[in-house]
Amino acid sequence: MRDIVAELGQWWSAGHSFSLATVVDVYQSAPRRPGAAMGVDADGTVAGSVSGGCVEGAVYEVAQEAMGSGEPQRVRYGISDDDAFAVGLTCGGEIDLLVEPVTPDRLPFFGDVVASIAAEEPVAVATVVSGPAELGAKLAVWPDRSAGSLGAEGLDVGAGDDARGMLEQGQTGIRSYGAHGERRLDDVEVFVASFAPRPRMLVFGAIDFARAVAQIGHFLGYRVTVCDARGVFATPKRFPDADEVVVEWPHRYLERVDVDAHTVICVLTHDPKFDVPVLELALRTDAAYVGAMGSRRTHDDRVERLRDRGLTDAELARLSSPVGLDIGARTPEETAVSITAEIIQCRWGGTGQPLGQTTGRIHHAGRAG
Repeated sequence: MRDIVAELGQWWSAGHSFSLATVVDVYQSAPRRPGAAMGVDADGTVAGSVSGGCVEGAVYEVAQEAMGSGEPQRVRYGISDDDAFAVGLTCGGEIDLLVEPVTPDRLPFFGDVVASIAAEEPVAVATVVSGPAELGAKLAVWPDRSAGSLGAEGLDVGAGDDARGMLEQGQTGIRSYGAHGERRLDDVEVFVASFAPRPRMLVFGAIDFARAVAQIGHFLGYRVTVCDARGVFATPKRFPDADEVVVEWPHRYLERVDVDAHTVICVLTHDPKFDVPVLELALRTDAAYVGAMGSRRTHDDRVERLRDRGLTDAELARLSSPVGLDIGARTPEETAVSITAEIIQCRWGGTGQPLGQTTGRIHHAGRAG
């Protein structure tokens, strides 16, 4: 839902009637993951996607029905359905959707949820998707408060605790409970959508390659910061896709920034006076990825300088350098694709080989941490 939060916020503020379709479960090679959402307002305007184009037409009709009836529906589309080909889901997977009307009467706190997502404030939304509890009943959970109810106090407590834990881990998915929140039962299925703040991408070096990396990083959903000590190059005009542009020595900036296990760091300066001090710090953080640009000769020199500063073999092994996957990139834009492809591979554990030369599952579960 994050990618359509601006449109949903506008519809809500204007008092428009609309429905929201959310992917709550997927099987096999489904095109989009749980949490993907599509909104349809009373005028027929569509925002977002639940399948990359496969079943949107059919979901549009269900969304219109939900607005008319005021009742949520859970629907499934997949290759095993008689009408799977008719709705276009020919990839072999299946998706479960919850399609529900969004109104002030049903969801009075929806505006608060949308505002938190837009402001990068952590919030999770737990929704009943099957069982004796009311379909579509919702509990919104923030780190310090909650709103709504799933229909039973024990269910609110159990699902609320799990939602906060999933929010901390950035996880979205289904949890099962008894009717009153019992942990070892599976009478009620609750879908928890986590909206943690966007992961951070720190790009050091205000060069053309950095501008392209910032552009793709923004597209991929990162909160992008570009940092360089040279104010003449580090300007918002040169980096329109960056969320912030900082004029400061890279290592001094990194010293005061919170880096977590979702942060990715790209050092594109390829100048020892800039990149060695910042890499010394970066490789000792919890960052998910640390990459540095430069030739193989530059890499070898950089590693020796870092080793002289006391970095261990284990710390140096975390460095992706020369940065990026080998796709024959030449231009800044192609190089940015190479770099971000490596970041995606690091996150999800892909092989980096052409899919036509691999076997087994296309979508990977991802790596721990």
